[in-house]
Amino acid sequence: MRVAARGLTFDVRAGGPEDGAVVLLLHGFPQHGGEWDEVVPALHAAGLRTYAPDQRGYSPGARPAEVAGYRLPELVADAVAVLDGLGVEAAHVVGHDWGAIVAWALAARHPERVRTLTAVSVPHPAAFGHALATDRRQRARSSYMTLFRRAGLAERVLLAWRGAVLRRLLAGVGDSARVARYAEPMRRPGALTGGLNWYRAMSGRDMKVVGPVRVPTSYVWSDRDVAIGRTAAQACARHVSGDYRFVVLAGVTHWIPDEAPGPLAEAILARVRGTA
Repeated sequence: MRVAARGLTFDVRAGGPEDGAVVLLLHGFPQHGGEWDEVVPALHAAGLRTYAPDQRGYSPGARPAEVAGYRLPELVADAVAVLDGLGVEAAHVVGHDWGAIVAWALAARHPERVRTLTAVSVPHPAAFGHALATDRRQRARSSYMTLFRRAGLAERVLLAWRGAVLRRLLAGVGDSARVARYAEPMRRPGALTGGLNWYRAMSGRDMKVVGPVRVPTSYVWSDRDVAIGRTAAQACARHVSGDYRFVVLAGVTHWIPDEAPGPLAEAILARVRGTA
């Protein structure tokens, strides 16, 4: 389905009982709403209705050219507008990677729209900022962002040799077919730039104004994540004043929805049911 919001058109995967409580699923880079496909069957079986939009830069109808159009406040406003377009007053919100950053900011700024939050892989922006400032290993883990912020160069590097580097980046999601599922859409004109613009618009100022989260929250982190280390993960609790649970998946990499959909679905359902 498609949802018109803020003058843009978002492609949205919808499923589950139409009268079920709504779960909004926000994907990360360089994926799309299909990253939740292995997670949603358990949510649907539990009676939940799911919506997984291809976010700004990923939906062809929601791909502004200006980098400033990808600042965090714009991404959060998109999520609110998509909920409005769906006629949803409040949802259980789940976000992975960049989708987690949007989810954290959405919960902090619009708690009335978020029934519960499940953030996957990426912690609260303030926790991530703390780790960057205090942990040299986290700075090393995040060094790839320097390349991603280089307009033109990043595209050339990631797409060279028919996207070989991009496919290598996605290697943890599974077999070659699953890698291609995410890599091939990024090779279409403008698509990779749309995803990379999230990094290019990233601002310390925008991240710092994300306040504490008061809604019931679970943070799901995996101990083999190459992008987010334990310092950032453990600092997350300081920025949640509502009921909080830190879920650690052992032996799992950054690509949790693809690699561990069952345990992730269990964590989401525990949070939604209030049993986390």
